[in-house]
Amino acid sequence: MLQFIQNILGIGPKVDITALIAQGATVVDVRTPAEYKDGHVKGSINLPLQTLGSQMNKLKKDQVIVTCCRSGSRSGMARRQLQAAGFTQVYNGGPWNSIKR
Repeated sequence: MLQFIQNILGIGPKVDITALIAQGATVVDVRTPAEYKDGHVKGSINLPLQTLGSQMNKLKKDQVIVTCCRSGSRSGMARRQLQAAGFTQVYNGGPWNSIKR
């Protein structure tokens, strides 16, 4: 039950996001195209949160995915949305500029 609550709240054991990215995780930036154009993680893909549901087919359900945005809020929502759709390895990377390569 505790693990379930931690998953819902997005808390729990810390994951090394930098290591996940170094190992080939896909970085999904869920900001708007204009925000993404102003700066983003090298190699990331831009799937805005408002269109994520219709663009999930661009991702594989078993790949490691790190979501990011401006503050970490939208990336948290994207993480939950992807997990609800059956993606098994999704992590909230928080602000994009904190995980720049």
